[in-house]
Amino acid sequence: MALSDDIPSKHNDGLLRGFATWGLFWLSIAIIGAFAFFADGIEALFDAWQLPEYSHGPLIPVLSGFLFLKQLKDVPVRQGQLPRRWPGVALILFSLVFGLLGKLSGINDLVAYALILWVGGILLVSWGWDQGKHFWVGVVHLVYMLPLPGVVYYKITTILQAISSELGVWFLALLNVPVFLDGNIIDLGVTKLHVAEACSGLRYMFPIMSFSYIFACLYQGPRWHKAVLLLSAVPIAIFMNSVRIAVAGLIVQYYGLSWLEGFSHFFEGWVIFIACILILFGLAIVMLRLNPAKPTLSQALDIDFDGIMPQLARLRNTFPSRSMITAAILSVGAALVWFVAEPDRGSLALERDPFTLFPRTFDSGWRQDGARQSLPNSVLTSLGADDFHQVDLVKEGAAAPVGLFMAWYDDQSTGGVHSPEICLPGSGWEIAWLERTDISAQMDLDTPFNINRAIIQKGEVRMMVFYYFQQKNRTVAWDFAAKMYLMIDGIRTGRTDGALVRLTTPILSDETDAAAEARLMEMLQSVQDPIPRFIPL
Repeated sequence: MALSDDIPSKHNDGLLRGFATWGLFWLSIAIIGAFAFFADGIEALFDAWQLPEYSHGPLIPVLSGFLFLKQLKDVPVRQGQLPRRWPGVALILFSLVFGLLGKLSGINDLVAYALILWVGGILLVSWGWDQGKHFWVGVVHLVYMLPLPGVVYYKITTILQAISSELGVWFLALLNVPVFLDGNIIDLGVTKLHVAEACSGLRYMFPIMSFSYIFACLYQGPRWHKAVLLLSAVPIAIFMNSVRIAVAGLIVQYYGLSWLEGFSHFFEGWVIFIACILILFGLAIVMLRLNPAKPTLSQALDIDFDGIMPQLARLRNTFPSRSMITAAILSVGAALVWFVAEPDRGSLALERDPFTLFPRTFDSGWRQDGARQSLPNSVLTSLGADDFHQVDLVKEGAAAPVGLFMAWYDDQSTGGVHSPEICLPGSGWEIAWLERTDISAQMDLDTPFNINRAIIQKGEVRMMVFYYFQQKNRTVAWDFAAKMYLMIDGIRTGRTDGALVRLTTPILSDETDAAAEARLMEMLQSVQDPIPRFIPL
């Protein structure tokens, strides 16, 4: 008997049971194939869920499943044609290609993102376009279980921490606590606290965003109410994080730093998280009071979960349509092909000299001043580099020294370079001016040489900064572009290494910006000859 995308026209119970059995079989095959193909992405999820910021991750698939079953409860069983299943096959095919790019580049987070697309595709295949397109709510919620790309995460976190720090210090000032903010460093006079120490960052930002999403989905009020509830998660978390910083400052001021450690700090975090939830509920109540109908919150929230679990039995209605069988063959086929033909995508062991052998003198007259500088353990942990080099360089007749910093990464697929745009503001420096520019003409080169040229300032101290990312034979100024080249290089060559090069020099009060820039330019040209030994191109 030919299989089609429709339920068989004969409604014989035995025939239907037979088709249901085979439909469930092909669905199971598709799921097994997907788990095998997206295994790297699933492993990346489990790794991310070990971090405090994403420790809520295991709950997300469960909650998404409940959202789906709750929607399914209101969808009648279709005893007839289920047209337009093939858009789901197209989405599954796209997800497999997207996942393949992640696997080839060694960026397992991309594989995890592709898995969500596959879930959306299998729902469209199972229910057809007309019904399946309405299940996007639960699929989109799965996004909250994913780790953000490192570049995005650090940029967003840095901005939000800066806002929280400013507000937290403002609250402390209102309470007549003597305090000074230097970047993300809270100076209480007797001690200094980094925001990451005073409170554990914004680790409850992501769970509260997930909760607000579910809250908005269950809320039955006007759409603009839903939008407000959804978007309010970020300002609520920032506000309460500021309160948390202020409370931490008060504790340190009156009881000492040790009170922030152990259970009291953990308990404080949960108190703040629950407070965020209560504020969200309070916001919903206020908006309901502005509603002419004035329903209660219990009336506005669709929290009737009766009859949800029996919806699982509707899996028996899965039929072996051509599209379902195609989805299963594609998923299993992709997994088998990768298993058989998987290239060796491990990080290549490149031959390079360690930075300890980097020259101390240069033909231009610049020379190393003193020993290589070390970094605090906290900075080393955040940097995550496999090798680094930090020295001061001086030259006879030069008005000021030049600081050279280089960081090398064997594998950037699970982390990588942190842009100075993120690190400098956190340590108290303000970026007064920044431009991305190609200096190949000044370097007398035929190929582009893109760098970031910046002026940073702390109080009355000003410095000129050059920095760029080295991705194979490219000098890249934009960190997002560096990540794009990382994926391209990973796919084409299997290389996921990279480096950061940064030069800094003070801008003296009696000199021009151009004079400081000339020092950096001369030093940058001086280090180009030895660099390929230490940063393979």
